[in-house]
Amino acid sequence: MSTVDDVVTRGRDMTGEQILLLVVTIGAVVLLGDLLVGILDGTYSVSRLGRYVTEGILYGLIIGLAGIGLSMTYSILNFANFAHGDYVTTGAFIGWGGTYLVAGWGSATVGHLALVGPQRGVGGAQIGIAITSTPLAILAGLALAGVGSALLVLLIDRIAYKPMRGSGGIPLLITSIGVAFALRYLLVFVYSSRTRGTTASVPSAELLLVDGYVSVDAHDATLIVAAVVLMIGVHLLLQRTKLGTAMRAMSDNKDLALVTGIPTERVIRWTWLIGGGLAGSAGYLMVLWTGTINWQFGWLLLLLIFAAVILGGIGSIYGAIFGGLVIGISMHMSMIWLPGGDFTTITAFAMMILVLLLKPSGLFGGKTTA
Repeated sequence: MSTVDDVVTRGRDMTGEQILLLVVTIGAVVLLGDLLVGILDGTYSVSRLGRYVTEGILYGLIIGLAGIGLSMTYSILNFANFAHGDYVTTGAFIGWGGTYLVAGWGSATVGHLALVGPQRGVGGAQIGIAITSTPLAILAGLALAGVGSALLVLLIDRIAYKPMRGSGGIPLLITSIGVAFALRYLLVFVYSSRTRGTTASVPSAELLLVDGYVSVDAHDATLIVAAVVLMIGVHLLLQRTKLGTAMRAMSDNKDLALVTGIPTERVIRWTWLIGGGLAGSAGYLMVLWTGTINWQFGWLLLLLIFAAVILGGIGSIYGAIFGGLVIGISMHMSMIWLPGGDFTTITAFAMMILVLLLKPSGLFGGKTTA
C-alpha cells in the first residue's frame, strides 16, 4: 500500500508541476504576443525596447559578476553569505577613494579625496573624473576595489568565519548577517550617509534603430569590457589551472578532496579572495555606470544577486552569469507593463520562485536550493 501511495503522491506532484509549467507558458505567450502586437501598431517603440535591453544587459553583468563570488562561496563553504552585498559596497568605496586620489590630487586634502568627497564642493564632476579624461584613475580605482575588497574579505574570514567553520551552515549564515550590519554601519561612520556623484558626463554613441536611437556612453562600454574580461579570467582560472581544478573538486566533494591531498584551507582562502575581489569590482563598476555612490546600494542589490544565483543554479559560475543577465533584462523589459522603480523587482523574485518550484537545482544544475 505504501508503494501505491508513493506512486499516487508522485503523480499528484508531477501533475501540479505540469499545471504550473502550462500556466507559465501561457503567460509568456500572452506577454510576447502583446509585445509583438504593440511593436506592430506603434504602442511600443523599438528604440524604447532597445534601451531596456541595453540597460538590462549592463545591470545583468553587474549582478552576474557579483553573483560569481556568492556562488563560489556557497559551493565550497556551503552557506549563504548575507554579507556579500556589503562587500560590493565596501569595495566600491575603497576603489573610488583611490580614483579620487589619483584624479584629484592637489585639488583637495588627501582625507577628503580618500573618503570620496564626503562634503559638498569637491566631487567627481568638479574633479572631472571620467574614463575619457582620467582613464588611469578609473583603472587604478577598479584594481584597488578588487584587491582591497579581496583582502578585507579574507580578513573577515580569519576573524569571523574560520573559527565557526565546523559548526554548520546556519551559524555561519547568522554570523554573515552580523558581519553585514557591522560593515554597513562602519561605512556610514567612515564615509557618512550622504549620496554623492562620482563622475563627470562622457560622450556617447547613438545607435540608430527603426524609430529612434539607443545611447551607449564610454562608461557603459567600460563596464561591458571590464565585466567580460573578469568573467573570462575566472573561466580560465577554473578550467586551466591547478587551483581551479582543486576548487572544482572541493565543490563536488570536500571530504574526498581532503583525502586526495588537496590543500583545502588554501582553496578556501583563494575562494574568499576571488569572490571578494569580484564583489568589489562589481560594486566599482556599478558606481561607474550609475554615477552615484551611497552606503547601502550593495545591500539593496543582494537579493537580486541571490535571485540570479538561484535561477542559474547555486554552485555554477556560468549559471550566476546567465542568471544575472536574465534578471537584468527581465527587470528592465517588465517596465513595458509595470511602473518603474521597485515594482520591477517583482519580476526578479517571481522568476526565482518559479525556478525553485519547477527546477530547484537551477537552470544550470547547481546544488539543490530548496
